[in-house]
Amino acid sequence: MSAAHLPIVLALAAAFLMAVGAHCQNMGLADVASRRGTAIAITAAAAFHWILSPFFLVSSQWLEPAVLIFVLAGIIRPSVSANLSVAGTRFLGPTLSSTLGSTTPLFGAALGIFWLGEAFTVPIAVGTLGIIAAVLMLSLGNLKMERDWPMWALALPVGAAIIRSLAHVLTKVGMEDIPNPYFAGLVGFTVSAILTNIALGWGEKRVRVDWKARGTYWFAAAGVVFAIAIMSLNNGLMRGEITAVMPIIGLSPIFAMLLSIFVFKRERLTLRVVMAVFIVVPSVAFIAIYR
Repeated sequence: MSAAHLPIVLALAAAFLMAVGAHCQNMGLADVASRRGTAIAITAAAAFHWILSPFFLVSSQWLEPAVLIFVLAGIIRPSVSANLSVAGTRFLGPTLSSTLGSTTPLFGAALGIFWLGEAFTVPIAVGTLGIIAAVLMLSLGNLKMERDWPMWALALPVGAAIIRSLAHVLTKVGMEDIPNPYFAGLVGFTVSAILTNIALGWGEKRVRVDWKARGTYWFAAAGVVFAIAIMSLNNGLMRGEITAVMPIIGLSPIFAMLLSIFVFKRERLTLRVVMAVFIVVPSVAFIAIYR
């Protein structure tokens, strides 16, 4: 494998792991509320990073000014973006919310071009649009446009997509001075875990984690999977460009659908899924080969 293709492989691994984590969260929702489950997952991701600290942490990096960039990324993702996504799902439903959230690669590409000065070539543009088209094909197929939600609610999942893109760009900028993907994730998840747990205690009675609930362990597992996914993504961002990596991350809903069909048996294989896969595969190949 050439060094030029490594970021694509890392992004593919991250997208797949994010899909696995999403299924773990879905199973956890059976007996754990979404807000508490999100806090458990983020806390587990932070704890997993700290467990690895004897092997990967370089103490002197805490003194680098760029650590503040990772802190900022941790403030907005996943603590803010996750809450916007949950709010969007509550108002719009999961299908429309996830459809609008799939615009993340477009915002990521725009930030890469206008902030980092990356080139948005024709092959990357074609591949990006192909991936987004495939995700929209899967999402819109089950969409019922019976509007019983306020127009401003559309801004919730779109805002979450923008914030995720901004956090990825901030992480890449920070790694120019601190080239340590593990450290970027450690700082980001630690900050998010602190903020999420503080926010969880506002407006509701403090409740201990129910270790007898199976959902607690599913959310904790999701956090570990997300931690590994972010380490893989950060490695991809450090070695590649935002405009090439972000479209690949957009494949996560496709992986989630395929897992739902072939592993969890919650959905069935349809012509729409087959067509989406046939669009996705050449789109990824286009980005990988011609970027």
